[in-house]
Amino acid sequence: MNAGSITAEISRVRDRLSRLEAERIALQGELEALERQLDAVERTRTEQVTLEGAAVVNSSSSQEKIDLFRSLFAGRSDVFPLRWENRKTGRSGYSPACFNEWARGVCGKPAVKCSDCPHQSFIPPDDAIIEKHLRGDGGRNGDFVAGVYPLLPADTCWFLAADFDKASWAEDANALLEACRAKGIPAALERSRSGNGGHIWIFFSEPIPARLARQLGSVLITETMERRPEIGFASYDRLFPNQDTKP
Repeated sequence: MNAGSITAEISRVRDRLSRLEAERIALQGELEALERQLDAVERTRTEQVTLEGAAVVNSSSSQEKIDLFRSLFAGRSDVFPLRWENRKTGRSGYSPACFNEWARGVCGKPAVKCSDCPHQSFIPPDDAIIEKHLRGDGGRNGDFVAGVYPLLPADTCWFLAADFDKASWAEDANALLEACRAKGIPAALERSRSGNGGHIWIFFSEPIPARLARQLGSVLITETMERRPEIGFASYDRLFPNQDTKP
């Protein structure tokens, strides 16, 4: 083998080593990402709250379940938002539930916003509405999904929720849960209806100023990012209530 052949062989080996190193780095990154996902799943499974001795269980009466739900997801008692979906356009959203919705000669939608309508007759979220929401039964109109307006007239709220979506939602949400537990703040993780996101809920024993609740959420998110700088929180969307005062 002459010098030229040896040089070419050295170049070939070095080129292959370079490709192998690039592949090793890529696989190492993929492995670390998978390990983080597994860790997040394991934490969620092992840190679930035990239901032993719970006041309300699966065999409890409907009224007991409704009362528990209302005590946690408490908001305005005079109005609630109802989810709508346009199957033609694929658009969806929430609008105030109103007795006069789409009533001919009364309802001005979509030209007139509900907030500006002189014929407002909002439906209060009573027990029947909550039971209908929990059963998800909308009759001929499809699923019945009620929301909640968390900001009370006095600019207070009963809970704080952090919304996460996108691919990294589980990892980011679990990181925030860790920060809550480190501070001794009870918090619960709920998967969103789409399955591609989640909500962290913090419930208060009494209504507190929404400004204070949102400050709490901001501090927890900031501390989470400081404790785990590798978490980019790209999936974090917003807090609910999403404002300090009622316009």
